[in-house]
Amino acid sequence: MTLDKVKEIIADKLGVDSAKITKDSKVIADLGADSLDVVELIMALEDEFGVTVDEDKVQNLVTVGDIVTLIEETL
Repeated sequence: MTLDKVKEIIADKLGVDSAKITKDSKVIADLGADSLDVVELIMALEDEFGVTVDEDKVQNLVTVGDIVTLIEETL
């Protein structure tokens, strides 16, 4: 499932317990990511799922659910 893989990648990149990550978790506000973390996270997600995320869309990725939706729409 896409959500589980996204949670795993976020947990790895941000050093957050995956059990604390939900679809509603805000990547910056709740999970403590900064702008560099977000860039690294997007790159890891692109590599894992074989997708390319447009830079315009990155600004709209606020929650983990937003990321999952974007990946599923791109696949």
